Amino acid sequence: MAGTAELDRWIAKLQQCEYLSEAEVRVLCAKAREILVEEANVQVVQAPVTIAGDIHGQFNDLLELLRVGGPAPDTRYMFMGDFVDRGFYSVETFLLLLTLKVRWPDRVTLIRGNHESRQITQVYGFYDECLRKYGTANVWRYCTEVFDYLSLGALIDGQVFCVHGGLSPSITTLDQIRAIDRKQEVPHDGAMCDLMWSDPEDVDGWALSPRGAGYLFGSSIVQQFNHVNGLELIARAHQLVMEGFKLMFNSTVVTVWSAPNYCYRCGNVAAILRLDEKLNRDFKVFNAAPQDEKNIPAKRPAPEYFL
Repeated sequence: MAGTAELDRWIAKLQQCEYLSEAEVRVLCAKAREILVEEANVQVVQAPVTIAGDIHGQFNDLLELLRVGGPAPDTRYMFMGDFVDRGFYSVETFLLLLTLKVRWPDRVTLIRGNHESRQITQVYGFYDECLRKYGTANVWRYCTEVFDYLSLGALIDGQVFCVHGGLSPSITTLDQIRAIDRKQEVPHDGAMCDLMWSDPEDVDGWALSPRGAGYLFGSSIVQQFNHVNGLELIARAHQLVMEGFKLMFNSTVVTVWSAPNYCYRCGNVAAILRLDEKLNRDFKVFNAAPQDEKNIPAKRPAPEYFL
């Protein structure tokens, strides 16, 4: 099994945007599964903590995020999913986050996004990238096995609920999320699907989502969910926000987006949210890191779908 020295060597290698060998990925993913299987569906996290949204394989921007937020383990991080797809460096991005998680399990929390899925990654880039970089699908298989072990959400100091997408008409309490059998591919519908696919919107109650999965939920749904569960804030990602973050419903929901200049063309800034010991909020906004044009692979364009 990987020891501390080996993990530190892997982190240094990945920070140079060099990917690990297939054998190293197999060992890393096995160790990650051992750690993640012990974590709850709603993982308990203590403040202070810095919350990040979608990364989407934008590796240079992940390094910029870690520079702005401070290095792990000095900063405790919560990454709310969608580590892979669309960007050019999903392999390096996910492996760096996973290595940081294995090296400092109590300082890094990873929760599952809708792109942490076998089906989605075969369409939006991660599968093809693994094939291109390794010549086989083995690394993709090791990583997608890890996806099944990721938590569905997290609870910070009992008052801030973190989830990739949003709420579900099937769920009124956090205990119902705790009861889900999460070790599976993301279903096409139902509670687990909704947590990764739903969006807050100015609607009355629930509405159908234009994404074709999950739901739209309005302020009354959030008010009721937060009241029943003793929450002050729902922090989520999943939606491109041009300003990097967006508060809704009297600041009871926040969207955090951490992929600047999304898809290398959207022109947005990105943000992370630091919560201090008293859960005071401090948004740090950052711009895209310079891209090394030489390292951008020729790539058939991914199919267009919602941003």
